[in-house]
Amino acid sequence: MEGTSLIAWMAWTWQTAIFFVFVASCLIAMTIWELRVPGGGPRRGILGLDTTRGDRLFITLLGSAYIFLAWLGIMGTPLWAPFGISLVYGFAVFRWA
Repeated sequence: MEGTSLIAWMAWTWQTAIFFVFVASCLIAMTIWELRVPGGGPRRGILGLDTTRGDRLFITLLGSAYIFLAWLGIMGTPLWAPFGISLVYGFAVFRWA
């Protein structure tokens, strides 16, 4: 590995960096939110599960990943439509799940 950095094999792009900054920002924001306004007990939503804010964030991120992968597999690029679908999905999960 002479002359290369340890993460050069990962082929980082600005889009990848923004994604990881977004996920880290979500985790930091959720931590601050929970410290300032404790969420109390879990609530039962339309999914039939008892979920906390952190659970709903995880469900949103995981579901959004599947939305993007399905879109890429079926439609290809550009990715503005799955981005919009993921935003609506995330809002719905936090509101009703």
